[in-house]
Amino acid sequence: MSNHSALSLETPTGSLNEELVWKKVVRHTLPLLMICYILAYLDRVNVSIAKLQMSIDLSFSDTVYGIGAGIFFIGFFFFEIPSNIILHRFGARRLLGGLLISWSLIAPLTAFVTTPFEFYTVRFFLGVAESGFYPGVILYLSFWFPSYRRGRMFALFATAVPLSGILGAPLSGWIMGHFHEYGGLAGWKWLYIIEGIPSFLIGILVIFLLTDRISQAKWLSADEKALLEERIHADGSLKSDHHSGMLAVISNPKVWLLTFIYFCLIAGFYTVSFWMPTLIHNAGEGDVLKVGLLTAIPYAAAIFTMIFVSRSADKHRERRWHLALIAVMSGAGMIIAALFSHDLVIAMIGLTIGAAGGLSTLPLFWSLPTAFLGGASAAVGIAVINSFGNLAGFVAPWVMGLLTDMTHSTLIGTLMISATLFIGAIAIFRIPARMVNH
Repeated sequence: MSNHSALSLETPTGSLNEELVWKKVVRHTLPLLMICYILAYLDRVNVSIAKLQMSIDLSFSDTVYGIGAGIFFIGFFFFEIPSNIILHRFGARRLLGGLLISWSLIAPLTAFVTTPFEFYTVRFFLGVAESGFYPGVILYLSFWFPSYRRGRMFALFATAVPLSGILGAPLSGWIMGHFHEYGGLAGWKWLYIIEGIPSFLIGILVIFLLTDRISQAKWLSADEKALLEERIHADGSLKSDHHSGMLAVISNPKVWLLTFIYFCLIAGFYTVSFWMPTLIHNAGEGDVLKVGLLTAIPYAAAIFTMIFVSRSADKHRERRWHLALIAVMSGAGMIIAALFSHDLVIAMIGLTIGAAGGLSTLPLFWSLPTAFLGGASAAVGIAVINSFGNLAGFVAPWVMGLLTDMTHSTLIGTLMISATLFIGAIAIFRIPARMVNH
């Protein structure tokens, strides 16, 4: 029995079934947050399928597409830290709900762009609207779950990404095919309009249903609240960094090491996300609905990898090797897909391996900084890591687009992104095991 489990026998709340309490917390927090992230990710990457029609209609090069896809993360960069500080001070319910409503109004505007500048502008402001969501949820979950449970919680939350791909990619392909020229609008225009609506409705639900803190949960008894607060407090005593000032956080070398690692992982993550439909199309599949269906396959595989790896990491209290191995796995899969880009079957095998590894890196990564950053320093540290690291979400798609235009092949760009993943995997071992393996 672990020390954390043994605590329940020594406290006034020891008569509670602790696992049932944690399950209750999961039921009241994770499903709604996952729905939000499914919609966020869909509004963020549906451009990858829209590209198949949009680039032809608007005469956009791969470089223009890469910049437009990635400039989203410049908006992230400038507004993420303020958003997370606001969440820490005023709570998740109003901030996250407001963000959902904001991006639901911006995303459909992509349907009406006609020039690269307009495309870049809408994508930038979509990034601004989404900037506080993911790091806000990471911070929010740290209020509810101790570090030794967060790996599984981050993984459950992050399964929204592959679920978004499984549901959204075929839906996007169907919308583009079924609604093409309906009302005089191209299918890709309807894609942006239709898929932006649900975020508005869910944003309203978040404002009314989400609970900011344990102490405010009407669905918990007094004993259950005491147990959860005790676990969070005991876990906080393990943290080695209690700085609360922004200057102290941004001068912490551990934060910048994690930022560099995250940059490398994000480069692979969003290369897969933004270029997978194009790679499948280039491998010989021309029908947009079939491209959407095939895109769902790697996302489905990622769900199993994500849950298996996170559970293994939590069970063995080992983070570094788990994260490094799946980063290498992602890079290797992408290389296979690029080398066999004209063979649809082998390319799909490579993309499935690449996505299963790449999409699984993020939830496991976020168990690292939250293991030794606490309180206000966690709010700032998570936002710093996420905002600077996510600049790779701009750089990687842009580089892929530029190199694809220059070489008329995705091979060189894919090799560069894979090398970035391998470098990130090596850098993971610069983090002391004692800091994160508890």
